[in-house]
Parts: sequence; C-alpha cells; structure tokens
Amino acid sequence: MDTSKLFSLAGRSALITGGSRGIGRMIAAGFLAQGARVYLSARKAEACDQAAAELSELGTCVSLPADVSTREGIDELAARYRAREPSLDILVNNAGTAWSAPFDEFPESGWDKVMDLNVKSVFFLTQALKPDLAAAATDHLAKVINVASIDGLSMHPYETYSYHASKAAVLHLTKRMALRLIQDRIAVSAIAPGAFPSAMNTDARDTPGKILGHIPAARIGEPEDMAGVAIYLASRAGDYVVGSTVPVDGGVLLTR
Repeated sequence: MDTSKLFSLAGRSALITGGSRGIGRMIAAGFLAQGARVYLSARKAEACDQAAAELSELGTCVSLPADVSTREGIDELAARYRAREPSLDILVNNAGTAWSAPFDEFPESGWDKVMDLNVKSVFFLTQALKPDLAAAATDHLAKVINVASIDGLSMHPYETYSYHASKAAVLHLTKRMALRLIQDRIAVSAIAPGAFPSAMNTDARDTPGKILGHIPAARIGEPEDMAGVAIYLASRAGDYVVGSTVPVDGGVLLTR
C-alpha cells in the first residue's frame, strides 16, 4: 500500500461555486496547495476576479463569474469552463444564501431566492457538467462535493425557514445523485459546516465570543479544517465515500 499520494490533487481540475470568499475560498486554497487547477465562480465578477488573482500565488486559479441561481447562468458557466478544459475532475457546489424573517412575514421572494441557489443550482449545474465529469473519470473517480450545513440536520434559533429547508434538501439530493452518478464513476458527497467565519455567518466572523459556549471544541472553524475535509473527499482518500455527509462543526451537532 502506497499512501504517499493518497491526498494529492496534482493534475486535476476543480470548479468551485461561491469560491470568492468564505468556505469556497478555503476549499480553493486547499485544492491549490494539493496541486489542482482551480476555477472560481461567484456572482460578483469583481470579487471573483480579485480572489482568483490573490489565490494565483498558490497555483493556477481562474475566475469564471456567473449567477448559478438561474438556468441561463448555469449554462453560461458550463460553457465558459468547457472552453478552457476538456474535462472536470471535481465540482464543488458551494454557492449559497440565506434569508431570515418572522414566520408571519416571511416572503415568497425569500423562499425562492434561497431554494433556487441552494438547491436548484446544485442539481442543474451538476447535470450540465455531468459529461465533463464523466470524461475525467477514467483512471480515477470524478467528484461532486455539495456544501450543506449542520442547519440541515438540526435547528438554530433564527427564523431562517427556507435556509433550513434548503440545506436539508441538499442532504437528500446528495444521496439520490450519488446513487445514480456512481454508475458513471462520479462520487457525490457533502460537507455540513458548523461555525466558520464568513459573510453568511457573521457571528463566527465578527463576534465569535457569542457562540463559543455552544461549540464543544471551544473554537471557530479554521481554513485548514474546511480544506482538510474537502481534500479528503476530492482525492483518492475519499473514493469510497458515496452519498455521505461529513459534519465539520467542532461537535455542535452532539449538543443539539
């Protein structure tokens, strides 16, 4: 048994949605450090371009801005990626959003916006890029990694109805997609992050002291924590993980 290259991503290509900041950027940095060519996508072109330029210090990182909450944006992203690469080794469906409002005031727009980006884009972007993933799945498996949340597994006190529903949906969508796509040598799995500093989790980013008492590990998640599990799932090390979701939360789920 040779484990020296078990976690290597050398020579592989990865596309990461929502990759300009937060968890997506953490994963991108980890993939680059392991030798992958990384394509970042985000809705805001300027932020996407800047992130890719900064991460290029670690390796090949290219900006492909797109709005994957729409079918038009998904098709555009797939075409732009395809113009640069003949196949796709790793797809990370990370783009996401949230909406909070009291039950009696929760708007339809807050439902549709969250579900379109958090759930619909996961399915249809994977569908659009399935030929590219299958083309890469020759001497190794291609990978799809969906970024869910521990809030798809348990509740927090905020009234984020569509967010909770969307992340629970991603967990089951991951299982259903995994059963079908493994037939084409494409392994689908998911990550359920807990508290990591990001624009979506401002408590973890700006006031971590408010939530540390609820985290058994007594700290906020760090970039290496997220990069580590993503590298594991994307590399040969994670080839036998099919349809499973890995919580990365410092033990929070054990207390809910």
